[in-house]
Amino acid sequence: MLQAGLPALLAALIFGYLLGSIPFGLVLTRLAGLGDVRAIGSGNIGATNVLRTGNKKLAAATLLLDMLKGAATVLIAGRWGPEFALAAGFGAFLGHLYPIWIGFKGGKGVATYLGVLIGLAWKGALVFALVWLAVAFATRYSSLSALVAAIAVPVALYLFGLHDTALLFVVMTVIVFIKHRANISRLLSGTEGKIGAKG
Repeated sequence: MLQAGLPALLAALIFGYLLGSIPFGLVLTRLAGLGDVRAIGSGNIGATNVLRTGNKKLAAATLLLDMLKGAATVLIAGRWGPEFALAAGFGAFLGHLYPIWIGFKGGKGVATYLGVLIGLAWKGALVFALVWLAVAFATRYSSLSALVAAIAVPVALYLFGLHDTALLFVVMTVIVFIKHRANISRLLSGTEGKIGAKG
């Protein structure tokens, strides 16, 4: 990992961070004349909160773009080597969580997490999707589905022999759990909203 040199890896991390910091949820809702998405719901800029505006197309576009910025960062940086892809992917993930452009208050990271995963190891992304769907079907909790899928990812990556990538996703999964503290509290108390539930 350090073979590329710390300055070059730091440059890849910063590149990823700046691209990951683009707040697509905020940009899209403002362009659509829906105001500041941070003023509603959870105050986050991710697709789940954009959905609270009632515009499903904007929420889907936000989800796609937040994934794409993670995948694109990895694919661009990966042209210089796998270590650059890892550094840039982590930077993109951090950028989405703590975007410099809007006071370091971003989303919870799941879409960008998945985008980085698609760019680094599509098989891992497939595991994430299958686990998410299985848990969502069984429980109808989106947050729980994401958390369980995030646990499965580093295990799967390790079994696939992608040890450096698995280590990166251990760190990213821990951060995802930290960002979902409120969801976890609501899951434990039985007050977390279910997929398709009103209000």
